Amino acid sequence: MIRNLFPHPGLSGLLAVFWVLLANTVSWGSIIMAAIVAITIPLFTSPYWREKPRLRFGWAMAEYLLVVLWDIVVANFEVAWIILTKRDRDLHSAWLVVPLELTQPEAITALAGTISLTPGTVSTDVSACGRLLLVHALDVDDREEAVARIKSRYEARLKRVFR
Repeated sequence: MIRNLFPHPGLSGLLAVFWVLLANTVSWGSIIMAAIVAITIPLFTSPYWREKPRLRFGWAMAEYLLVVLWDIVVANFEVAWIILTKRDRDLHSAWLVVPLELTQPEAITALAGTISLTPGTVSTDVSACGRLLLVHALDVDDREEAVARIKSRYEARLKRVFR
């Protein structure tokens, strides 16, 4: 019964919290409306959801998050250094085509988001077949090395996070 009413309890909770935050008041009206939104949206959208991805929340997730946070901090300093010291003609920006071993759309989205969060890189497109990711990098000396770094630092860890 409860599972039928709340097919995606996490989404329901987030919707309720964000509704109250958007209403900018904690009143009975906003709470009742938050409950209505939190119940109806997941009920109407649940037939279109794929099977939930299975995640490992142990060491694999912690390691991935630590690597991403570290890379974001380091990349901030690297981009600042590039901006302060390099001339435009000395930059070697490049388009990288990253072949993907990940198959789950959620895992590919996490990889693309991670790349875009890291200063100096942005993921721009996924191929129609879902096997290639197009990434733009601000300053790259060796394209193959940059692709290998993305695959070893992020994709390999995401493969362990998404079962």
